[in-house]
Amino acid sequence: MKHLIVPPHLAVKAMRDNGYKNAAYALAELMDNSIQAGATKIELLCEEQIVQLAQRQGRRIKEVAVLDDAKGMDSEVLRMALQFGNGTRLEESNQNGIGRFGMGLPASSISQCRRVDVWSWQSGSKVALHSYLDLDRIEAGEMAEIPAPVAGEIPAKWIQRAKKVGDSGTLVIWSKTDKMLWKTAAALFGNSEFVVGRMYRRFISRGDVAIRMAAFEGDCDYEPVSERYITPNDPLYLTVDTSTPSPWDKEPMFEIYGDGPVEMKVKHRGRQHTVRLTFSVAKKEVRTGHSPGSRAYGRHAARNTGLSIVRADRELELDESWSDPSEPRDRWWGIEVDFPPALDSIFGVTNNKQHAHNFSEFASIGIHEFLGDRSLAEVQEEMLEEEDPRGPLLAIANQIERTRSVIRKLLRAQTANEGGSKKSRHQRNSAESKGTDVTRARQNDGHHGASDDGESMPEDERKKDISNELEQQGIDGDTAGEMAAITVSNGLKYVFAAADIGTPAFFSVRQKGGSILITLNMEHPAYEKLVEVLDPEDASGGGDDPQARLSLASDGLKLLLMAWARYEDEQPDGKRREQAQDARTDWGRLARDFLSSED
Repeated sequence: MKHLIVPPHLAVKAMRDNGYKNAAYALAELMDNSIQAGATKIELLCEEQIVQLAQRQGRRIKEVAVLDDAKGMDSEVLRMALQFGNGTRLEESNQNGIGRFGMGLPASSISQCRRVDVWSWQSGSKVALHSYLDLDRIEAGEMAEIPAPVAGEIPAKWIQRAKKVGDSGTLVIWSKTDKMLWKTAAALFGNSEFVVGRMYRRFISRGDVAIRMAAFEGDCDYEPVSERYITPNDPLYLTVDTSTPSPWDKEPMFEIYGDGPVEMKVKHRGRQHTVRLTFSVAKKEVRTGHSPGSRAYGRHAARNTGLSIVRADRELELDESWSDPSEPRDRWWGIEVDFPPALDSIFGVTNNKQHAHNFSEFASIGIHEFLGDRSLAEVQEEMLEEEDPRGPLLAIANQIERTRSVIRKLLRAQTANEGGSKKSRHQRNSAESKGTDVTRARQNDGHHGASDDGESMPEDERKKDISNELEQQGIDGDTAGEMAAITVSNGLKYVFAAADIGTPAFFSVRQKGGSILITLNMEHPAYEKLVEVLDPEDASGGGDDPQARLSLASDGLKLLLMAWARYEDEQPDGKRREQAQDARTDWGRLARDFLSSED
């Protein structure tokens, strides 16, 4: 016994730090077992006790129980379930369900507590089988194997606390919860509800399972001090009756992006498997109004930022590495990748079912950097030759990266063209109004512009002309139509828009419908460093600190002027340099007239 390959007391100590993010993910392992075994009702029950804290008395978790109405386990399966690395779903032929790795119950339990007791029954709870793991006994060398299950009735207090104890089921109890981050039932429930509701959203939405949470105070308390059922939390915001704050709890807050889910085929071990990609984007009305990101539903969406990785209808994780924490607009899109357990080794699913590390590597590396100057087909062929397990995932990651980039541009353009400037452009003191006044004065002085002839067109034609041009630049039809209507109806000469204009220029100028369309290039660094930071509707670039925004804008303006100065500096002596200097002088003279309108 002195020369065991893995001494039990040392192995169990090491396995306590097995990578579970928190108690919610550890509890999910128990719920996986319940759902896999056919449970329709799961109860998360928490017993608290009153303890003396430093300055006052307070509640602390004493025991946590997970109860289900599944089919239960016989003696052999119960002992197997408490073994590390054993189970009934380890074979290739049993890879269709949530479970498989044989680590769930014992590994998740000891990550949070020092003792786990399991009761399971198939013919009524009065003849339940009981066994356990006790770390104190294992570390003392008193326990080296799973105790043979003993028949008996489950503890009466849990029968009293349950909504219903079925003819079959399992009860798992954690005690001596020394490693649980959350010390009270309120904290445990509050943090678990969001995560567990997201993990099992499909099961709950379909009505396959209901998950109740209830807290009790003391050994003899059978009436819950708090109680509620977990509601689905859909990070794609495409389902109804969810935990999303009103008014988006009863109807989808997002809509499908594109023509629907994208199905991609992956060949593995001689069989074809389907990986389904679903993309969603916030509805236009969700982002309308002042600071939608600061509203309750906006804050809810911020907690669901990332790519949802779903395996066998159960979310493994919301992978935040696919989003940018400095980009608040990322809360307004959703992406889900859904794959079968048969592809676990391809995706790199960890045994605690919290991560798909092979797939996540593409987010940290970046597809463009990974491909370099090679084509997708060339890299795929190279990975196939090298037997790189990530090879089949390359096309999937590339599809996600490309679609995410398009969605981000769409959201950015929506912000730019629907923000506060749109509401104020018809007002008398708006920049568009002031610029129009200066232009009218110049027209009266005999200055003629290429756009002026279009002012004689009928109003409907002018609106259509402007709207069509805006749509060609990528602005959605409703927004383009509204911008055109405001411009023509209020007699404005200038229209500001933002889009990816496809050139290195900071902005483009078009003459349409008697107006001048100035389109700022959102892909130009000057847009981010000078325009966005000054937009009060935009939470990026400097955050909510006005001084930081002004500082960034000041730097952006200086860098823009430096770029022009360097442009002049690089012109050869003679006519070209003189032309650049003359253009600067002429533009400066005109700018003086426009800016003087402030007076």
